[in-house]
Amino acid sequence: MFILELSALQALIAALQARGYTVVAPTVRDGAITFDAISSMDELPRGWTDVQNPSHYSIARRSDDAYFGFNVGPHSWKKFLFPSRLRLFAATKAGKGFEIDASADGAPVHYAFLGVRSCELQAIALQDRVFRSGAYADTHYSRLRDNTLIVAVNCVHVGGTCFCASMNTGPHAETGYDLALTEVIADGVHHFVVETGSPKGEELLGDVPHQPAVDAEIAQVRSLWDTAAQQSGRTLDTRNLPQILNDNYEHPQWDDVAKRCLACANCTMVCPTCFCSTVEDSTDLSGEHAERWRRWDTCFTSDFTKVAGGNIRMSTRTRYRQWVTHKLCNWVEQFGKFGCVGCGRCITWCPAGIDITVEAAAIRGTSMTPTLG
Repeated sequence: MFILELSALQALIAALQARGYTVVAPTVRDGAITFDAISSMDELPRGWTDVQNPSHYSIARRSDDAYFGFNVGPHSWKKFLFPSRLRLFAATKAGKGFEIDASADGAPVHYAFLGVRSCELQAIALQDRVFRSGAYADTHYSRLRDNTLIVAVNCVHVGGTCFCASMNTGPHAETGYDLALTEVIADGVHHFVVETGSPKGEELLGDVPHQPAVDAEIAQVRSLWDTAAQQSGRTLDTRNLPQILNDNYEHPQWDDVAKRCLACANCTMVCPTCFCSTVEDSTDLSGEHAERWRRWDTCFTSDFTKVAGGNIRMSTRTRYRQWVTHKLCNWVEQFGKFGCVGCGRCITWCPAGIDITVEAAAIRGTSMTPTLG
């Protein structure tokens, strides 16, 4: 481990830019902490935190000048690697035929993600599994992913709707990063402890002022990780959970949640692992130019499950059940891992305050009173 002083954060951003990366990081926009391209450490949410509870999100000033003293916001890194709208190709009439522009998505962007949390690293790994493995890899995703460098930030406190510790996805990043930072503010000290996770990260660190961490500094940062792991606002008992859900497709809790669920699809839009999409074709009035677009879709829309023989999931009950069982049951059967990383976004951004940890506990047959953050 190494120590980066605060000024070295700007040197890190400059080193990334010098390598041709577009640096994307958290920043304050429209009353939320979102992700956007930055060029200076001054654009980071210094001194800001977030307050999250079921159906509630707000930001507030901290009592210190922490640069990463918040958790996750409404956006995930998915929107850069798997854009919500992507033009797949365009066709323009040329004589008796058409000219096809299959490169309509433009030149690949080289992203450097700064501030990726451990749960989000796991979400990216899950999407890698979906889009990059097997015989049908997604070329658009793969091209962006191949050109992405990741600087993670370990959580030293967790939010009111987080349950990453239950999912073994955080709060300390173990894999999937090039560099990982832990922000330390204590006893008049404000610096970052950095770990390298790849040869690319080691090479990058060589251009950033740093010094070896001593034993006391390493012990301090490990203590911060341990404390954060014990502060999760939510817990989810995952023992035999896939089998329990498989055995309870007709559990009355599905009817109970359907009375509250608005089928608005907020949970799927903010989820960092959801990957459903649809394809739309459009043409201009002359009929001489057509385009094919891919856009995000969701299992909560009625058209998503419409097939030639009808619609296989007409009710809110079956749609919510599909979403939960996909995350906590079928994904395990297919990929060997849960499709949920415990980031808590679905709880925070549900207008009805539906809590997936509470619903799963009810189906398991246990009572649960979540703590408020």
